[in-house]
Amino acid sequence: MNDLFRAFGRALVSQMHPRMLMLTVIPFVLATVLWGGLIWWGWEPIMGTARALLEGSVFTSWIYAMLDWLGLQSLRTVVAPLFVLTLAIPLVIASMLIFISLFSVPAVVKHLDRSYPDLHKARGGSIAGSVFQALGNTVVFLLLIVITLPLWLIPPFFALIPPVLWGWLTYRVMTYDALAEHATAEERKTLMKRHRVPLLAIGVAVGLLGSAPTLLWVWSAVIIFLFPVVLAGTLWLYVLIFIFSALWFGHFCLRALADLRAERAAAAPPPAVDVIELAPSDVRRIEPS
Repeated sequence: MNDLFRAFGRALVSQMHPRMLMLTVIPFVLATVLWGGLIWWGWEPIMGTARALLEGSVFTSWIYAMLDWLGLQSLRTVVAPLFVLTLAIPLVIASMLIFISLFSVPAVVKHLDRSYPDLHKARGGSIAGSVFQALGNTVVFLLLIVITLPLWLIPPFFALIPPVLWGWLTYRVMTYDALAEHATAEERKTLMKRHRVPLLAIGVAVGLLGSAPTLLWVWSAVIIFLFPVVLAGTLWLYVLIFIFSALWFGHFCLRALADLRAERAAAAPPPAVDVIELAPSDVRRIEPS
């Protein structure tokens, strides 16, 4: 637990470095162009489809019936935007996690080298492996979203499931990237197994941090004219939080790797000493005269 909080403090200090703040630019621009353009050009058809599905579905029509019963018919126009944004948020977060994994995490690892100069680089990972990990785990993440989606409408699951799923995805992707340069594949698997609980805890904490811009984003759907500004702001906050998580995972994982290697070095048997046996005749030859 001390290692968890120590890594958090060091990540917080590292996040304030100007270079770390600059790393938010590329993922932010890519995500803004991708999702901002998609929302700009497809907002009306997406909203039309969403309203048709919500009003015609037996699973969600009760929401409109409840609003009518409470005399809140004016809020019917908000249901479809909130539903679309709820579905879009996991996709946005997953895409930004991939962008950060490709464009920011390598620079984060290089920045962390200053804190661990004596840690040998085994290079047990690769860029291709990072991409495979990010895409593969994102597919599993999206499948879990689809499977658990009906529970998102039931309290308290709507508050518990998203941070846990985002935490799992962040833990899987960030741990690989944090150890790719320094650890062997065997060391990485050992650390992920040994520290699964604290690593998942870091991921869930990051997921909870990510809920703040999510709430801001959903609120902006109610005041629709603020949505473009809030969209840009929340995307940057997502990038900032994920880079902080990369620093947090990096400090924790590299410290754990150093401890693992020190533990194995201490447990390793001492090197064997060669013993040369001498025949009696050889002993007599080397006796002093």
